[in-house]
Amino acid sequence: MTHMSPAPGGASRRSVVAAFGATGLAAALAACGGSDDKATPPGTPDADATSGTQQTSQPGQESSAAGGTGGRVLARTSEIPVGGGKVFADRRVVVTQPSQGEFKAFSAICTHQKCVVKDVSDGTINCPCHGSKFSIEDGGVRHDPAKLPLQEMKISVRGDSIGLA
Repeated sequence: MTHMSPAPGGASRRSVVAAFGATGLAAALAACGGSDDKATPPGTPDADATSGTQQTSQPGQESSAAGGTGGRVLARTSEIPVGGGKVFADRRVVVTQPSQGEFKAFSAICTHQKCVVKDVSDGTINCPCHGSKFSIEDGGVRHDPAKLPLQEMKISVRGDSIGLA
């Protein structure tokens, strides 16, 4: 077997293959790696939501001091089932009705890897990416891998209209 030296200033086949392999490995690790970032990505509605405040509404009552729906009606109260909810993926919000006449809203961005939650069933808000589940009552984690609850969002209920506050 004959060993050939690379042309002057050129790379050997072995170094090229090794470089591509290392690049592929780095890309795979970056894609599969977890994130412990607690920050909310810019542009998501939960970036501006105030945490730690009560944000439930009763029919005919406003849920925030600012009042109004901000011109952003999400749904009619009849569209949100008791004990369930509805995901508004385009608005990045999920609205739930844990008990008759009690409406709550949460960010639709999963706290695990920032996927948009898919649906609401059996009392939980469900993320399709890795199986995280959150309570319709308080957004708390009901099934891992998420560690943090969904952030509550302010809504208002005026008549039969539910809107972002």
